[in-house]
Amino acid sequence: QVQLVESGGDVVQPGGSLRLSCSASGSEFSFSRTSTYWYRQLPGKERESVAGISSAGSPVYWGSVKGRFFISIDAANNTVNLQMNNLKVEDTGTYFCKPITLQTWGQGTQVTVSS
Repeated sequence: QVQLVESGGDVVQPGGSLRLSCSASGSEFSFSRTSTYWYRQLPGKERESVAGISSAGSPVYWGSVKGRFFISIDAANNTVNLQMNNLKVEDTGTYFCKPITLQTWGQGTQVTVSS
């Protein structure tokens, strides 16, 4: 069974940047063959969509992250990355990735934006 692993979360100051990475176990799984989405769960709120990318590399973004977050596929390393710039306190939360072809979720990675 393929397992997802999110990494790259950290504590940063407002205005800072982080790069999250989504990887998957299992040699037969390729992010280049599916669409993958990043979600986040902010404190006390429901999980929400952040960004997505198709197998062809077409990105989509939701809400306040537009112009600040950038999603990409790293085919060589078989990861989907989320570059997060100009982070705001309201971006604090747990971030998850999920390809549409997988049913399970990873543990997520914690992003904390605080001065």
